[in-house]
Amino acid sequence: MAGLTELPVEIFTDYILPFLPVSDILRLAQTCKFFALICADDTFWKLRVKEDYNFTGAGTARTSGWKFIYRGLYHPRVYVWGEKSCNRLGLQRFPKTSIADVPFPTPLHIPGARVVHLEAGGMSFHAIDSDGTLYVWGALDGSTGTLRSDGFSEPGKRAERPLRLRLPAATRTVSCGRLHSSTLDANNHIWTFLNWGRPFRLSSALLDPQHTVSIQVECGWHFSSILTKSGDVFVWFPGDGDLQTCITDRMRAMDSDGDKKVLAAEDGSIPCVTWDVDLDPVRLPPLPPLPDLPNTGDASDDEETKLIQIAGMDCHLIGLTNRGHVLRYGSLSGQEHASRGRWEYLPKFSELAHIREHPSFSGDNAPLKAPEALKITHVTAHFMNFVAYSTGSSSVVLIGDTDTNEEMEAQVVPELQNRSVISVVIGDYHKGALTSDGKLLTWGAYSKGALGLGDPGKLLVGTPGAFADERALQIAMDRGRGQPPNVEVPTEVRFDHGLTKPRDRFCFSATAAGWHMGALVIDLTVSSES
Repeated sequence: MAGLTELPVEIFTDYILPFLPVSDILRLAQTCKFFALICADDTFWKLRVKEDYNFTGAGTARTSGWKFIYRGLYHPRVYVWGEKSCNRLGLQRFPKTSIADVPFPTPLHIPGARVVHLEAGGMSFHAIDSDGTLYVWGALDGSTGTLRSDGFSEPGKRAERPLRLRLPAATRTVSCGRLHSSTLDANNHIWTFLNWGRPFRLSSALLDPQHTVSIQVECGWHFSSILTKSGDVFVWFPGDGDLQTCITDRMRAMDSDGDKKVLAAEDGSIPCVTWDVDLDPVRLPPLPPLPDLPNTGDASDDEETKLIQIAGMDCHLIGLTNRGHVLRYGSLSGQEHASRGRWEYLPKFSELAHIREHPSFSGDNAPLKAPEALKITHVTAHFMNFVAYSTGSSSVVLIGDTDTNEEMEAQVVPELQNRSVISVVIGDYHKGALTSDGKLLTWGAYSKGALGLGDPGKLLVGTPGAFADERALQIAMDRGRGQPPNVEVPTEVRFDHGLTKPRDRFCFSATAAGWHMGALVIDLTVSSES
């Protein structure tokens, strides 16, 4: 009779382990080397993380360490920092600092929520917990004023602390523009928020969940978009054209009803009044003919080339194909022009030969060794910049902007290359890169503390995040405000400010927008201070 260890591994990973409690899986792993290997399978733990915690790691290039992430998601910590206007940090008390705002990561507690996804908006944050509940704080549109008596039907209404949105279904993913956001829910329905009280569902037949599988929702500066499994991209403009007219008319009608101001409930929730918009979004043109990409490490197959990721910025989309082509689509200033644009292929962000010729990788004085193989696997964008990057210990990170065309070289930051970068996030004037070993590196403008490198009044002058010299420091201390110089070299962010002893912490997700940042962090210390 065959023993258990002689059965195909797939029997365990596909039909037995998924139905066992985690405690039983851990006990099984202790019985022998065979089960220890099976129970440590990364693919299994990635699926288990999604099933048990609603965490997919979407938006990052994480390929391993899923068992570790599963353990850490039992009690993830939320940190926020940067500009504090519009209550965007959601903090009830601010840490003491020598100058204004919050220049280092500060913990934010959301009672009863195990946050697995954090998304920064222009003046706000959105968070999804392990149950798919969506929380918000700050102001969706802080450029408009409101009265204390106003409800969340007003775009400028502030959530001074994290509030829970009551929506028809669990939220799978969220993306934020400057003054709006869009979500994809568990029923594959797409929602757009111009305020947090009256979200609308895009009910176009083009996006009917029975016929179309949406895999990514993505907001640009003033527009929203959806990427389907087939590789089609649809965009809509809440502030322009037919959709703007429809929204204005519906808001006026709701305003005449006294029960649709959407005041926050005593239990800390916002009882959303949802409605549908039956308008077709704009379908973007298909991809142009694209070259074969050698030296990507992919096995040849017959799958058609299609878009698998998109990233939104100001009036532009960046697209990434399953083969590793990076493309840019302009003309997204409004409904009328959207379909007139074209996908422009960016060879210097896609092809190994071009990247090897970049000054950072070629020539006798090149600071970096050129990669032997390359496949861009992820893109991200915000406002004026985008980033295309590959994965692994030899990862390459390439930066462009809204003016980038097929002739332009990428910006290469030497300190980000070959660092196992798994995620890059972008604010208005600051950026962050997350590595596979849980380090968050930031660089760019100080932006009222958005770099998170520490209180510049206490940092050693001349170091990243600090003032350039003693004179600049003294002037800032006298005035209670100041602007340290830009940080050119990506520098590690610490997550143990304010504690009596250093703590070892692992960042597994980060987000940025405006002049602020946020992160999800696992505490590696068994007993830590709160």
